[in-house]
Amino acid sequence: MSAAIEFYFDFSSPYSYLASELIDELAAKYGRAVEWRPIMLGAAFQKAGTQLLINVPLKGPYSLRDFSRSARFYGVNFKFPQKFPLATHYAARAYYSLMARSDPRTREFAHAIFRAYWVDGRDISELPIMLKVATETGFDAQALSEAVNMPEIKERLRAETEAAIARGMFGAPYIIVDGEPFWGADRLPQIERWLATGGF
Repeated sequence: MSAAIEFYFDFSSPYSYLASELIDELAAKYGRAVEWRPIMLGAAFQKAGTQLLINVPLKGPYSLRDFSRSARFYGVNFKFPQKFPLATHYAARAYYSLMARSDPRTREFAHAIFRAYWVDGRDISELPIMLKVATETGFDAQALSEAVNMPEIKERLRAETEAAIARGMFGAPYIIVDGEPFWGADRLPQIERWLATGGF
């Protein structure tokens, strides 16, 4: 199998959510694995000097329209939440705590968090709600509650975010294939061409 695809995302990013529903199947089609890595998108925005897309004049209304249209295009369930944006550090830390334990269901946790926010509109920034989603998905809420405040887990998220920025990440999803970076869910067709041809 060729090198894994690196998938950097933030749970509060609508385009990250869309990509999360599609990228594993796309990668598997070409014999690739995907490494999922949640990051803190706000840190990237600060470094790049950019702002939230929906707050940009003219682009804002268009982006709201595009989120829903893109979801329909890809056939992905989507409902823009009432609270946007929101903090995702608890969810991201919980993800890395599961990864640190080599939990085989770590990816399932990520999907549950994404869908809780982008389909059901649940406020995943609130620790009790994030833990309830985890419990409903079959995870130990008490263990995750303790893990999200562990210094080593906090450091892991910070380090992953800084490493992504150092590699050029300025928005999400940021997907690296064979060293080539692709930004946005709308780059999935380019990624497929890359995987099919070995690069272009």
